[in-house]
Amino acid sequence: MAKPEIGFIGLGLMGSAMVGRLQDQGYALTVLGNRNRAGVEAAVARGAQEAASAKDVAAASDIVMLCMGTSEQVEGRMRGDDGVIAGLRPGAVVIDFGTSLPGSTRALGAEVADAGGTYLDAPLGRTPSHAKDGKLNIMAAGDKPTYDRVKPVLDDLGENVFHLGPLGSGHTIKLINNFMAMTMANGMAEAFAMADVMGVPRQGLYDVMSAGPLHSGMMDFVKAYAIDGDPTALAFAVKNGLKDVGYYARMAEEAGVDSLMSGAALGAMKASDAAGRGETMVPEQVDFFAERFKG
Repeated sequence: MAKPEIGFIGLGLMGSAMVGRLQDQGYALTVLGNRNRAGVEAAVARGAQEAASAKDVAAASDIVMLCMGTSEQVEGRMRGDDGVIAGLRPGAVVIDFGTSLPGSTRALGAEVADAGGTYLDAPLGRTPSHAKDGKLNIMAAGDKPTYDRVKPVLDDLGENVFHLGPLGSGHTIKLINNFMAMTMANGMAEAFAMADVMGVPRQGLYDVMSAGPLHSGMMDFVKAYAIDGDPTALAFAVKNGLKDVGYYARMAEEAGVDSLMSGAALGAMKASDAAGRGETMVPEQVDFFAERFKG
């Protein structure tokens, strides 16, 4: 069976790695450039076609993939005279790999359906290095027969590919996941900074906490910076964590509930970003808390 033609919008670090993986697997790609052209130029050098607009990407593709930073960016590429929806082929599939608001996802899904296509949300877990090797975690949701149809492509990108329910379920679970991750990371960062204030060794604190039920991968990511000086164990910027927890809080508000626990992580990352630390990695929140405790 011939491989589907794929359009890809959003060639940042993750998107570029995914495009490279798809090219390794023999897919024909049409890509859309952005301000940082490194990923686009690398893809074109390997045979991808560069489109002039999102509409042109859709017109050339059986599957349109988006890997973008915010719901607003996704909506901007999807809608309008030059947007994906305007150029969709009959029966085309659109997959949003970013971390988006579920309400936005469902609204776009209805618009894509009206245009004769199907929309899936499929946010990602793991890193660009995993993407390069086809080892992502993919949290897909939406129409199950459509998911089944595109699953061979998703399997080329991911090691663990889930179907999680109706459209928007993937983005919902991703936001809950990232809320938990950022709450734990900021809690651990403060714990190490509090150890400094109280004059106890960070290593001793870690030894005790990691010997019990609190031990987790997130604890180890923060420890890698707090004790070992390596911020890259969790290569996820504070500004990205702020966006995701902000989306989580907005999702809760739209559902008519008041999230108590998100407030602490959100407040810490807002303050860190305001202090010029938005580009630092989340494990470096240890320094933010340490500086704050010094007054």
